Amino acid sequence: MDPVIVVGAGPVGLALALALARHSVPTVVLDEGPGKDEQRPARTVVLRDDTAAFAERLAGHSFGDTETGARWAGWRSVRRKQLMRELDFDEVTPSPLHLPQHELTSALREAIADERLVKVAVDSKLDSLEQDAGGVTAHTRGPKGTWWRGSYLVGCDGSRSTVRKLLDVRFPGRTAVERHAVAALRTELPWPGQALLHRMPPWRHGGAEVVGRPLAGGVWRLDWLLPPRGDLVTPDALVVRIRETLAGWCGGSTPPYELLDTGVHTVHHRLARRWRVGRAFLAGDAAHLLGALGTQGLDEGLRDADNLAWKLGLAWHHGAREALLDSYQVERRAGVAARLRAADQSLPALRGSKNLRSYVPGTARGHDTLLTDGHVGRGPLGAPSSYADSPLAPVPSESFTAVGTEPGAPVADVRVTAPDGSFVQLRDRLGLGHLIVVLVAPGTVVWERRHWVTAGIMPRLAAAVTALPHAAELLVAESYPGAAAHSVLLVRPDGHLVTALSGVRPAELYAAAETALGGSAPTGRGDGGERPGRTDTDTDTDTGTGTGEEESSTGAAGAARRSR
Repeated sequence: MDPVIVVGAGPVGLALALALARHSVPTVVLDEGPGKDEQRPARTVVLRDDTAAFAERLAGHSFGDTETGARWAGWRSVRRKQLMRELDFDEVTPSPLHLPQHELTSALREAIADERLVKVAVDSKLDSLEQDAGGVTAHTRGPKGTWWRGSYLVGCDGSRSTVRKLLDVRFPGRTAVERHAVAALRTELPWPGQALLHRMPPWRHGGAEVVGRPLAGGVWRLDWLLPPRGDLVTPDALVVRIRETLAGWCGGSTPPYELLDTGVHTVHHRLARRWRVGRAFLAGDAAHLLGALGTQGLDEGLRDADNLAWKLGLAWHHGAREALLDSYQVERRAGVAARLRAADQSLPALRGSKNLRSYVPGTARGHDTLLTDGHVGRGPLGAPSSYADSPLAPVPSESFTAVGTEPGAPVADVRVTAPDGSFVQLRDRLGLGHLIVVLVAPGTVVWERRHWVTAGIMPRLAAAVTALPHAAELLVAESYPGAAAHSVLLVRPDGHLVTALSGVRPAELYAAAETALGGSAPTGRGDGGERPGRTDTDTDTDTGTGTGEEESSTGAAGAARRSR
């Protein structure tokens, strides 16, 4: 079967190629550049803990911890001169990962260099694509312009996506939602390792808000919120901001610093009307743009890759289940739309609207809490997406049992016993192309596996797992948050909980797995959630910023739809 064509060699495209390789799917990555990335210390990424774990699995190594500065020791919120909130990170509240984007991209490129299933074609700019019943044909121009044949194609080629334009998919939304002046510098601040949100700083050029976030090696990224239609930020003006900010934080005198990089970051909010057209998909900035109030676009782009990889893997190896492939758009588009909607609703309050209480009741402390949650990956502005309303979500059965993770949400990273008897983290077993079944069995940790693997309910559960409609791995956990003994958790390859059952229920476990794989659709849902038949192309009410225009059925997209 032909490989999957990935257009774009940014972090999302490279991550998708590596994730597909873990599912034993070959890929060709079309890179319009020379295969090297510009080093920009001021262009950084913030990844939630579970997204960071996904990136580290693909790269094959850790990107650092609190000792190196890649993860923060804590978070401080200050308003004028008053400390509003201080948060320490620990195992219960893990720190995000903060690193320059070029470091992430370089690590993924190094991993690809050792991956035989991934081929990178540099200096290959896509200029046309065609679809038929058997696959996708793409043409690239460049020194070695050629035709490429693939089973599927994924556009990870950024906000100006050529793939999106060739598919005739509209990209409505809002332009220049926010602007930030950005600087990366090496210095020492009074709160080493702690990120800082300072609202209304009491110095002349402080502006409305400045955020300081530590990086590895004693480097900091500073972001100043700019007026929406303010003047251009000149180098001299930015140096004034830097010196005043450092002096304000360090008792009135500017400490020594080394300026590494500067820039202006403009935030746009856009959402593609369709994320799937036949055998072609969109991911990352090609599908969505977001970034206000701590929401990080690359974090969502990596989640796109994780969600799509296992579904394309199943389609590549076992034939396409249309409901499974359609669920990528339903799940991911709804999740990003919810974050955009939350940001659009909160911006008027957090940026000084007269009707603050209609959005965020209470004092400024409530606003700081909302902003902090967005920056650290919690709450409506920062929490990871849940797929509770997905067409892959089974209807709760009589044996359903509630645990600390809601169905559709990412599972907690607990220690489990692997089939070979070794102790591993649950996240280490994700993304390998199979389902995961976790039995919560207190006390097993004190016994050798050979003593309990054939005792109690284990033989019956092992037989039920073997009989599932797709390969699955049985793991045993000493405990899981909120779970009673003998709870059985079914987990998707991307780490989202399908369901939790009380005891061994082979028929119900099989039915839940079949639905999670895009089999028989769930019925009897009265919650108004997404359905397989919904295309999300009629309006853009998801974001509150749409144009109301309808998707065109002409061009490549229309031809692809007519061929299906």
